[in-house]
Amino acid sequence: MARSTSRSTGGGPSNPQSPRNRTPQPLPGRRRSFGDFVKAFFAFVALTVLLVGVPGALAYFVGWPLPGGAPSLDWLQQEITASTFINVLTVVVWLAWAQFTACVLVEIKAAFSGVGIPGRVPGAGGSQLLARQLVAALLLVGATAASFAPGLSQFGQSLEGNQKPASAASAHQTPGLFGQEQQQAASAADALAAQADQAAAHADGGSGAKAGDTKYYRIQPPEGRHHDSLWEVAERHLGDGRRYKEIYQLNKDREQPDGSRLSEASLIRPGWIMEMPADAHGGEIVEMPDEAPEVSKDVQEQISDYSKSGDSGHQQGGGEQGAEQGGSGQQGGGGSVDRDTAHISLPEQRPAGDGQGQGQGQGQGEGARQQVPAATGASDDDSSSFGLPEALLGAPLLAAGLLLALGRRRRHALWQSAMGAAGGRRGMQPPTPTGDAADVQDALLVGADPEGVRLLDLSLRGLAAALAEENRPLPTVYAAWLSNGDLHLQLAQPAGRPPAPWQLGQDQTFWMLARADAEQYEDVDTAAPYPGLVSLGTRDDSRLLLNLESVPGIVSLSGSEADRAAVFASVAAELATNGWSDRMTITVVGFGQDLTPLAPNRLRHLEDVEALIETMEAETRQRRGALGAAGHDSVLTGRTGPAQHTRWAPHLVLLAAEPSADDAIKLAELAADAGRLGIGYLVGTESGDLPGAAWEMEITRAGKLLAPLLGLELEAQALPEAQQRAVVRLFSEADPESAGSPAGPDGGAPAAAPPFLVDVTEQGRPAVYARLVGTYEIIGLETPDGERSPLMHEALALLLLHREGVHPRVLASALWPRGVTDDVRDALVDRLREWLGTEPDGSPRLRADQTGRLTLAKSVVSDLDVLRSLYHEGTQGRGANNRAVRGRMLTDALVLVRGPLLADRPQGRYAWLTHEIIDAQLPLLVADIGLALSEFHLEKGRAEKAIEALNAALGSAPGDERLWNELLRATHALADPARLRQVAADLVARSGARGLPPRTEALLDELLPTWRTGLTAVS
Repeated sequence: MARSTSRSTGGGPSNPQSPRNRTPQPLPGRRRSFGDFVKAFFAFVALTVLLVGVPGALAYFVGWPLPGGAPSLDWLQQEITASTFINVLTVVVWLAWAQFTACVLVEIKAAFSGVGIPGRVPGAGGSQLLARQLVAALLLVGATAASFAPGLSQFGQSLEGNQKPASAASAHQTPGLFGQEQQQAASAADALAAQADQAAAHADGGSGAKAGDTKYYRIQPPEGRHHDSLWEVAERHLGDGRRYKEIYQLNKDREQPDGSRLSEASLIRPGWIMEMPADAHGGEIVEMPDEAPEVSKDVQEQISDYSKSGDSGHQQGGGEQGAEQGGSGQQGGGGSVDRDTAHISLPEQRPAGDGQGQGQGQGQGEGARQQVPAATGASDDDSSSFGLPEALLGAPLLAAGLLLALGRRRRHALWQSAMGAAGGRRGMQPPTPTGDAADVQDALLVGADPEGVRLLDLSLRGLAAALAEENRPLPTVYAAWLSNGDLHLQLAQPAGRPPAPWQLGQDQTFWMLARADAEQYEDVDTAAPYPGLVSLGTRDDSRLLLNLESVPGIVSLSGSEADRAAVFASVAAELATNGWSDRMTITVVGFGQDLTPLAPNRLRHLEDVEALIETMEAETRQRRGALGAAGHDSVLTGRTGPAQHTRWAPHLVLLAAEPSADDAIKLAELAADAGRLGIGYLVGTESGDLPGAAWEMEITRAGKLLAPLLGLELEAQALPEAQQRAVVRLFSEADPESAGSPAGPDGGAPAAAPPFLVDVTEQGRPAVYARLVGTYEIIGLETPDGERSPLMHEALALLLLHREGVHPRVLASALWPRGVTDDVRDALVDRLREWLGTEPDGSPRLRADQTGRLTLAKSVVSDLDVLRSLYHEGTQGRGANNRAVRGRMLTDALVLVRGPLLADRPQGRYAWLTHEIIDAQLPLLVADIGLALSEFHLEKGRAEKAIEALNAALGSAPGDERLWNELLRATHALADPARLRQVAADLVARSGARGLPPRTEALLDELLPTWRTGLTAVS
């Protein structure tokens, strides 16, 4: 099995190759050695000389270096003497002294306040490092040294050495991240065998120990931002952090002094007593009497304060999770279970109140203080989810991509219908989803984070553009973390300082962009730099996106067939619909044939591995040749060049079934150079042992995505089969060619009836009437008082546009995009129900159907409902056989059009309209009405009336080709060539550089053969 680097067999302190543990260690009762006092003395002397001696010497020997007055022109013409150079040098030294003094003050403040990693002094670099070491040495003999940032207690170590992650270390130790496969497999096997032998030896020693030799360790309370963990306990007292499992097994389900029990290695609490293996050593190991002592009062107070603070650091205990998070003083770092391989590290979290993420948790309107993220899953109460699919609720990027692609598909279907490309079904209404499809659509609406997708795309393209301006290549990115609105890119190796506003993260392999800075980006005309990023899952508040095309080899996924299929479907669906890529090819093998409707231009299905190997061998040869001919090292350098929009699109292969041994070897050979060529391989396996697998992952029955050698344990993002079928059904029903409607009398399918028909007679006067087409007005209700009025108006508009019903969670996510609690949502629904009132029979006008969706009574209507009903009644109802009724209905309908939908809506609200297709439906509906009324008038030779109707419709649908063509015909019926030439000139001017559509040109050639030569005279 291929591994990233050769693994060390030791792993303990005696092994010089093991990276240092960067976690700040609590040092209770540590005796200060003579060397500590010597270091402190010399540090004190150095600080005194640098802080006091330097300015004193400058003042005594040089004096004031700057001129005493304002410089004149004569001063600039004076001869430059030696004193001039001395004065300039003195100013530079003064500035350096001021910078160093600031560094010392920052380090001292951080040490005494226990804030963890100190802030950076701009441009300090080595000065701050020197100040940090001197302050650390000086305060090492004090009680506050234990709470310093990582690196302060490691006097003499370089900043780079302390912060260098294991991935960067291994990258420098080997020619590439992944060496020759045979050497890697042998090294990994030797390391695993040595680890197993070591564990067996420890187990034998522990079982042979006498009962009286049993030792115990008390979990220490937190100090600053550091929290004790089983990994660190094993590392300090057993010599190897990986032996934390022995401690866990000895204490699993053992009752602790506070009455609770240890159930997971990563969940430990201060004051717990851990039984240790017999060979444990160190000053903190204590002998334990038969009965565990009561937790001391001070420890109880610390635990109580710690619990109230809401800090989740006590969950960073042991196991792979605690090991990875132990690599930093906060939550990130390079430490992990396997220290000598590449790691995908959790980025460090910034404090919530640092000002950078302001607005992330700010609410809009009512209940702002009680908000929770809108895309979170259901609470402990199962009723809060109302049966919506939790997998999509917790996948905001996938949901946003699917929702955007579904909207494009429905708009395309509307235009096809309007232009007669799909059987002439004018006025077609998209089908209303039912059953599982309705639940999935609601889950997409609730879970989607389109703003997050937009900012991610802007950030990545902005980075590519900035690097291109500096003539720098794109760095290889293994993963991206979205954490509290910030974007962290984890690089394969250090790539220098990032371009502003990007910043270095926790070390040289992390580039970070704050959300506030991302919002300042504007659209740039550059190719998507990392289109292979795809969501794998979440950990704590961070979401991981793995860059599949950058992996130097195959990514394998083991687990049960159903669990693997759910992960593969999620990966395929997000890659096919994400908003941060341009062109790409996704080849799915052995699964996903029904997923192709999501993106027919991207998704390609192959039946077997043989066809895949044949295809990829040809493409691999072609890409190698193309890169060589273009002079590029990899596709990343090609994406920032002149051919960025036409070449180097990624090709991602998803193979769900485990290949045979021979096929696996062939795939491994193809994947050896895949990262450079922009090709990624994700391959399923039953056993987890796949030749050529660079990174190995496992999906568990509990939905955990594990990658121990990468230091990952995530809540996996998956798309189960039932939800996959429902998503595909949504896309299939949106395709007009598969709608299967019966043929109408003219050979095409009849126009679909609107979802809600209004009684348009005098007897059908509504109780509540809302004008949405144009300025928003409500007739029949009193305006609500206070700040709730805009919110209730918006809620009513959403309900009026969805007569089929609105899920309560969809309503909440639409009104509060950043999230809101259930009680605030329910309170709004109650006020809305009270505002709308009741019917004459006492039933409320706002009610819930059997599925829990909110619906309006038929007595609450909008002008859009009336508009649709008038058009349907005039063309397919009573007006179909009664000319007078048809003319009256169509005229009344056109009068209702007063402007665009909700023309006066306030800025910042009604963001949910971006998910709707009403902005495409309304102009097409108005155009259909104008065309029908024009035809009605032309039948009687009333060309002026027809032109009047067409011009009215063009006010709402100015780009509709059908209206212009009909306007040309109606004007031609007037037998006025000058007026026809004027209309033609207006049409040509409106078309601009695009030119006229072919059908319009053909019509002008028929009606006005001299239109091309006559346009100059008209203009």
